[in-house]
Order: sequence, then C-alpha cells, then structure tokens
Amino acid sequence: MKIIVLMGGTSPEREVSLRSGMAINEACNKAGYNSEMLDLEKDIHEITDELKSCDLVFNALHGGTGENGIIQGYLDSIGVNYTGSKTLSSAICMDKDISKKLVQLGGYDTADWVCVQNELSAMDSYFNEFPVVVKPNDLGSTIGLEIVREATGVNDAVARALDFSNNIMIEKYIAGRELTVAVLGDTVLPIVEIKPEHDLYDYACKYTKGLSHYICPAGLPDNLTADIQSAALDIFHLLRCSDYTRIDFRLDDNDRFWFLEANTLPGMTSTSLVPKAAKAAGIDFTELIKQIINLSVQ
Repeated sequence: MKIIVLMGGTSPEREVSLRSGMAINEACNKAGYNSEMLDLEKDIHEITDELKSCDLVFNALHGGTGENGIIQGYLDSIGVNYTGSKTLSSAICMDKDISKKLVQLGGYDTADWVCVQNELSAMDSYFNEFPVVVKPNDLGSTIGLEIVREATGVNDAVARALDFSNNIMIEKYIAGRELTVAVLGDTVLPIVEIKPEHDLYDYACKYTKGLSHYICPAGLPDNLTADIQSAALDIFHLLRCSDYTRIDFRLDDNDRFWFLEANTLPGMTSTSLVPKAAKAAGIDFTELIKQIINLSVQ
C-alpha cells in the first residue's frame, strides 16, 4: 500500500503538523508501508497527481484548511481515501461554537459561551462572573487562547485572538482537572489527566517535554471513568467522527464533567496525548498508526 503523509500546511499549527507527520511516516515505514511525506506548502490543486498516485492519504495536518473539512472535501472530490473524520464532521468539530451546540443538544454539559467578531461586541458579551476563557473559535493547540480574570481585560484578549481568527469565543472558565479521552474506532482508550506546569495547558506545555505531567489512566473512580468514556464515545458518534478523535473535558470539584471540544486530527508527536492513551492500553505507536490506517481502509 502506498501512503502519502500530508503534513505542514500554512495554519498556525504548521510546526506541530510537521512533527506529527515525521513521526507518522516513520511508523508507516516500520509497519512495512510504502510511505512518503508531502508538505502542503502550495495550493492543493498543484499536487493532485501526487495525491491520486497513492492508495491512502494519512492526514497529519492540524488546524486551518487541513482540519476544517476543506482538504477532506477536495480529497473526496478526486476520489482519494484518507484518514480521519470526513468533510462534514471535520467542519463541525473545527467550529467550537457549532460542536458545543450539538453536544449540548445531546444532553451533555458544556460551559456557557458567546462568540464575537470584534472587540466592541465583546464589551456587551462577557459574563458577570470571572474568569473567562477567550480563544479563536476555529483553531487548536491553544493558539490565541487566554484566561481573563477581570472584565477590563476581555477586549484586549479578543483583539489578540483576532490575529488568528475572525470569530472569537468567550467561554466561562471551569475550574478543575484537565481530562482527555481518545476514541479509536469504537474503542475508548484510557482517560488521560493533564497537569501542566503553567496555570494553563498552553502551547509550551503541550509541546515541550517536562512542562506537563500526564496520568494515564487518570485516577478516577470506576463509575466516573465509565461515565466519561461513555460520553466520549457518544459524542464521537454524535459529531459523526471517523477513525480516531480526541475529546477534551474539564472535571469540576463536584465530579461534573464538561465538554470542551473534539479534535478530529489530534497531535501525533512524542508528547501527544493519543499515543499516551494508546500506550496505556498496550498499543505502541506503530500499532496505533496501523489501526488508524486499517479503520480508514475499512
């Protein structure tokens, strides 16, 4: 099987995507696939022939057009199979506003939020209780994300986030524990608890070794673990995800868990969370990549 690992791109998450792509390509080679890396530095239409020459595109792009359904739609249009969620699901999950609405309609808790397009509208949109989280509505890796502790700081945080997106979410901050759950096909992997060195699980904590501590499986009561894993699988299907996805939650002091977002193309670097969860389930990185490929082919 010939596999092209599509990576890089032009989103703010380019560097993480390159690291993911290199790790995936190495695993593909170890597994015996005919694999090569392709950095999406140009218009995707210019590499159509290369894409058509493979049996499968392993999509290692993060953010932007690589994760929001645009690349998925194009691959569908030229008849090329690819890993990860399909066009509609990718678009839904990248839009945090839409995915939160759907998950809320599905009966799950998610923090109160509003979306704004400029600083002036933010003045009338923040909450009476602080802190709040200000973040781009359609990016990952906590790029442009800030915790704002006073009303006077909302507009400045929105202005900074507008450097990355035209649509900004202001969300009530949920104090508590940071949890994430990876779903692989119909299998829910062990829950990972994240303990960052910073107040926030920010970009540095995500991608710098030693700046975060991970507990997997998370030290939760069995019944709570089962409830969160069941919710993650249900949300995976609710949002029509495919192959693999990572669902992020906050767990408050009353053991109430709150949906944050779904990541349809989660990181695959040495510090990434899905490989950590897979390892705890007895699945090494090469086997994880093989399973994702098999799910995509099926």
